[in-house]
Amino acid sequence: MAGPRRQPAAPAPEDRSIASARLDGGFAGALVATVGGRAILAGTAVKLIVLVLVWLLGPSRPLNSVDTIASLAVAAGGAYFLVRALAAARRRLLWRVRRKLIISYIFIGFIPALLIVAFFLLGGFMLFSNFSSYLVQTRLRELSERALAVADATALEIRLADGRDVKGILDRRQRALAREIPSASLAVVPVSAPCADIGARRSRRATAALQLQTAGPWSHVDPPAEVPEWVGCDGFAGLVAYRVPPADGNRAASGEDVDILVRAVALPQSVDQGLAVFVDMPVDREFKDRLRADTSVELTSAQLKGDNAHVLPGRPAARDIAPSAPSATRLPQPAVSFLEYRDWSTGVAGSLQASMQLSVGEIYTRISDARGSVDGRSLGEAWVILLLLVGGLFLLIQVIAVVMGLALARSITGSVHELFTGTVKVQHGDFTHRIAVTARDQLGALAESFNSMTGSIENLLLEAAEKKRLEEELRIAHEIQMSLLPQAPASIQGLSITALCVPAREVGGDYYDFLPLDDHRLGLLIADVAGKGTSAALYMAELKGLVLSLSRTYRSPRELLVMANRLIAEHLSARSFITMTYAVLDLHAKTITYARAGHTPLLYLPGGGDDLGRRIQVLAPDGLVLGLKIDDGQLFERLLEEQTLPLRPGDVYMLFTDGITEAMNVHDDCFGEQRLGQLIEDHAHLPCDELRERMLRDVAAFVGDAPQHDDMTMILLKVDEPARQDGTGERDDADITLAPVTRS
Repeated sequence: MAGPRRQPAAPAPEDRSIASARLDGGFAGALVATVGGRAILAGTAVKLIVLVLVWLLGPSRPLNSVDTIASLAVAAGGAYFLVRALAAARRRLLWRVRRKLIISYIFIGFIPALLIVAFFLLGGFMLFSNFSSYLVQTRLRELSERALAVADATALEIRLADGRDVKGILDRRQRALAREIPSASLAVVPVSAPCADIGARRSRRATAALQLQTAGPWSHVDPPAEVPEWVGCDGFAGLVAYRVPPADGNRAASGEDVDILVRAVALPQSVDQGLAVFVDMPVDREFKDRLRADTSVELTSAQLKGDNAHVLPGRPAARDIAPSAPSATRLPQPAVSFLEYRDWSTGVAGSLQASMQLSVGEIYTRISDARGSVDGRSLGEAWVILLLLVGGLFLLIQVIAVVMGLALARSITGSVHELFTGTVKVQHGDFTHRIAVTARDQLGALAESFNSMTGSIENLLLEAAEKKRLEEELRIAHEIQMSLLPQAPASIQGLSITALCVPAREVGGDYYDFLPLDDHRLGLLIADVAGKGTSAALYMAELKGLVLSLSRTYRSPRELLVMANRLIAEHLSARSFITMTYAVLDLHAKTITYARAGHTPLLYLPGGGDDLGRRIQVLAPDGLVLGLKIDDGQLFERLLEEQTLPLRPGDVYMLFTDGITEAMNVHDDCFGEQRLGQLIEDHAHLPCDELRERMLRDVAAFVGDAPQHDDMTMILLKVDEPARQDGTGERDDADITLAPVTRS
């Protein structure tokens, strides 16, 4: 027996990293030996030449262009060295197992802990932000309802007073409202026609005597002069945006920052008065201070969202806009809430982005205080103490895990170093080296396995050589089998034919062929020998010779299959059989005649009509498989059926083996005929080659990482759809012209 083959010594990983960097000759050697170094040298030389030429001849555009190209070359060379340096640093850093384990512990223990903390902080921010947004929107909604109630009550009082003493009514209402909202303003605006109940007679009394009446400071915007057309008789209550000009000296000009106010409009349901009552409540500093005192949420600013937003012009009145004192537990990032407002001129709804500052401590105190206390300590404080205890325990566990991980890494890397030394010995051909087993754990078992491996490595080398020889023989067998299949599809004018065979192993039992029978007939054959591997491939080769001989004698697919069954049954193993479909294209009659011997169905998509209305047909005439030694072939002949279909423009035919429809994914689900038919329906407009590739991609995507367990073979036939000569694009069967059959 020959001795073990010695392999040349391979450099250690650290040596390979240095060699790959090609820096053995130092930095100067690297500049000359590498592409990036040569680019730096060439670019630097060109820049020096350009510098001399500029000094002698003066600057010019061509010299500037050359200098730019040289600079790009130098930059590209520098980037090349940077990438190589980073790669070398990564190899050096991660070469040792101990470093890899430490980095793994960091990613497994430390970084997830940080992510957990970040997750809960983000969750808390979302919770407090959403809660604060709810509080702000609830307060604004309550303010809108309050303003509408005041407007309705004022309108009702004016109606009961029959329009007399409007100014006095407004003043009384404003004084009552100012106790709570000092900046609230009221106004009565005449309208051209009053609102009345349905069926009531409209008054013809003139409304010119009624003038604009106001009450309140109206320091935010000018009092309204009219009611927009979009405000109906039901009135309005909601947010309106306005912008104070920067000339007030208290605010910097901002393209999107606006102020908001709550506006309510009420129109009396009267036939005698044409007026509207306005109530404005600005969202000013007093409202914001009140909001913060009640909810611990500070509304800081508002911005418009949208390009075509229009706002009311504000008055440059002096206001106290000094910011409130920041809270110690205030979030560093302001929260955002989106408020709906109305464009006062058009009535179109828009969106305002309101920024809010939250005081987490104050909000949490308000929530926890509402739950009561135990022994003088609030329940919220108890939860905080418990949370701190859990956090401290979590931190302690993390520290212990890191210490234990480092100790474990040290013990593992010692054993790995011994294994590495042993593999270097084996790599140099020393199969007598043994590793000392010092531990009775998995690492010790690994050392014992290594010692056993070195004892049997010669047999492994011999087995590898034998396996390589067998693989080479199988490769040659695969090439021979593939040469038995058509090397190119049949070329027929008016028809598109494509085919494909993908064996599950090096050789398989699927077979297809194109058989020119005469100048106007073409035979299509697809078959599947039971089983896989060499035996199936041999039966396939025998079947090819048999069908080639019979196709020249028998014109009918049924007759050919009957005779093929009689001949094959005499030579086929009792445990094997063959499924086959044989079809004949008659170019003169424009028909396809076929018979099916236990094979998968023929998928047929009729042409013509709307593509959305075309449905796949599964054609499966009766027929037994070939090669069964039953009743001397009489049962096979009695059950076998032959069918003929016309060839029409747009028709699509597909013959396939069960390796396609029975392709399984990791969940053992089959691709199935339904998916295959749906695929043909959806993509029948594609050319044959593209449709075939689309099917292969979809099958591969469905199977995923599952191995191919059976051969996959298909034949696609599509009748072309020529347009009418009158340019209408309508399909007509008479337009199909088929040329004689030729083989590529």
